[in-house]
Amino acid sequence: MSNNTPFAPWNDEAAVPLIQFDGVSKKYGDFLAIDNIDLKIYPREFFALLGPSGCGKTTLMRMLAGFEEASAGKITIDNKDMAGIPPNKRAVNMMFQSYALFPHLNVVDNLAFGLKRSRMAKSEIDGRVEEMLRLVQLQKFAKRKPHQLSGGQRQRVALARALAKAPKLLLLDEPLGALDKKLREETQFELMDIQEKTGTTFVIVTHDQEEAMTVASRIAVMDHGKLVQIDTPDRVYENPNSIYVAGFIGDVNIIEGRVSHLAGEEAQLCWAEGTSDIRGMAGPKIQKGEEAAFAVRPEKVALSVQEPIERNNRVAGRVEDIAYLGNMSTYYVRLENGNLIKSQVANDRRISRRSVTWNDQVWLSWSDTAGIVLPSGGNPS
Repeated sequence: MSNNTPFAPWNDEAAVPLIQFDGVSKKYGDFLAIDNIDLKIYPREFFALLGPSGCGKTTLMRMLAGFEEASAGKITIDNKDMAGIPPNKRAVNMMFQSYALFPHLNVVDNLAFGLKRSRMAKSEIDGRVEEMLRLVQLQKFAKRKPHQLSGGQRQRVALARALAKAPKLLLLDEPLGALDKKLREETQFELMDIQEKTGTTFVIVTHDQEEAMTVASRIAVMDHGKLVQIDTPDRVYENPNSIYVAGFIGDVNIIEGRVSHLAGEEAQLCWAEGTSDIRGMAGPKIQKGEEAAFAVRPEKVALSVQEPIERNNRVAGRVEDIAYLGNMSTYYVRLENGNLIKSQVANDRRISRRSVTWNDQVWLSWSDTAGIVLPSGGNPS
């Protein structure tokens, strides 16, 4: 594959998936944890399962690992039906949030543990361990025990151990959850770099939207055992297929109304008496005359003292609150009809010099393509 060719096997009909779910469901008694899921994950993907607690993402991963059996449907890995195949017979490894390192073994012995239980020759084991140490840049810490390492270093040991046997698929269950914010952000890029170097398919379970957006080639957003949307991070963010996805990924303003006009990719929303209709992109399955909601990201909403007459989408309001976040500020603006709209503005000047403050009358505006009109309610059918 040339460097100029984007990695997108999911758009290639001839591409063969490494993982395939066909009509997979999982029940625990009367509780339906996974609801009739179809999914394809391709070799070399960094695939994220994203959703709130209890949405089914960990159950889905445990079925891939072999710790749970599907109640219905079929799971294949590398074209092999996984029904009845135990975890140790799958070309899969799993890295747990707890890391599960052996406290009495040093880094080298932790890495070698799984290899020694395989039929690999000792000379090969030594070479593989050295290779893994280089991969995660821990050569200087080879003789240390886990308690002598930082959280980030323990995380890298666990990752190296999981990769040592060269699995075709690595499952990562909230792998960065125990790290502080700054270290977690640094480690995300290390994970991406290691995944690219090894060519291993990674599937990560996370409830952290930023983490999924940073590392994944594609994201599957889950809710109540269903896959709500599967797409690239930019499309999940810019083109959510439901109010649920729009609200779950990042920050968003939601304005409810009724579709007054629909033409191709354009839609208009009638939303408040005495105001102009909002113009936006037409989302999936909206119909003229039906209730709908307009979703627009705060960073796409401009804030100004003067009325921006050149824009169709413009509303007046009063600054009710300001959240200072260092690199940006979020302005909470109360409109005359009671709606509260957020506008995110980059702090390109000192806070003492900003021109807008609490209780100021301001205008909010956005372009005709900044937001999207989506069906009212939660998930698409």
